[in-house]
Amino acid sequence: MALSKKLALAAVASLCMAGNALATDLTVYTAVEAEDLKRYAEEFNKAHPDIHINWVRDSTGVITAKLLAEKNNPQADVIWGLAATSLLLMKSEGMLEPYAPKGVEKLDKKFVDSSTPPTWTGMDAWVASVCFNTIEGKKLGLTAPTSWKDLTKPEYKGHVIMPNPNSSGTGFLDVSSWLQMFGEKGGWEYMDALHENIARYTHSGSKPCKLAAAGEIPIGISFAFRGAKSKADGAPIDIIVPPEGVGWDMEATAIVAGTSKLDAAKTLVDWTISKDANVMYNTGYAVVAYPGVAKPVKFFPDNLTDKMIDNDFEFAANNRKAILEEWQKRYDSKSEPKS
Repeated sequence: MALSKKLALAAVASLCMAGNALATDLTVYTAVEAEDLKRYAEEFNKAHPDIHINWVRDSTGVITAKLLAEKNNPQADVIWGLAATSLLLMKSEGMLEPYAPKGVEKLDKKFVDSSTPPTWTGMDAWVASVCFNTIEGKKLGLTAPTSWKDLTKPEYKGHVIMPNPNSSGTGFLDVSSWLQMFGEKGGWEYMDALHENIARYTHSGSKPCKLAAAGEIPIGISFAFRGAKSKADGAPIDIIVPPEGVGWDMEATAIVAGTSKLDAAKTLVDWTISKDANVMYNTGYAVVAYPGVAKPVKFFPDNLTDKMIDNDFEFAANNRKAILEEWQKRYDSKSEPKS
């Protein structure tokens, strides 16, 4: 091989090695649906190919517990897609790096932490609803429920599934919203009555609606977008919006305090609040942080946003531990085994 050609090949190899050396690996903790993570990384890497995301993904409860356990020895650089109630808890523990991402002033204010600078920024919101399989309901002689209180009727015994709030952010927003709507005493009395009708508690917020859509259970307490998606795929379900009001939470993003890769973490968080990122979120969520981006989602209930409660996120975050302990003591016997 000619010397000039050898030198050229060596130069190319050297450049490739340098490029790899310059790339930054970020460890990102998330509770985003597993099917969406590849798309999130690919979209981000179109703008920033020099930052590689190592995902650590699990349910909201598991990721929250993992972060708290690692408080004194953080393993994550960024949290991208975890319930705001969880991030408020991290904030109170001093675990988040305050940072105002570029363009944060363009977001709907309810999606931005109130501190200056903010410690977290919201991405999208998911809203509780009930999925009712009309075919299975008819087979069983069930009338469609129209409210939360309806779900405690004897006719639904063994026909309702909901998420475990210790594992699922959707489950926690349900429990938190019932305590806010019905009061502490009334909320636990409601859940006692509902528990009588529960077949089992899942460890996923989307699973109850998926199971209802598949005809494995007639009634699944889940979130509205999952119901709309299942119905658009042909599932014989109705999406019921209880008139008492519906709980909701938002997926949010934050930098973990103490990361040694702060510049790359800021670059990622800047992108997560961009218009392009919010367009991406809208493929999985009907409500997003960037005004004017969200497009109508087929079968998403028209009146749902009107029924979203005035959610007290501070209440939910500050009382999370006590709420979950009480829930587990009362109802965990019906939780499905963890995989």
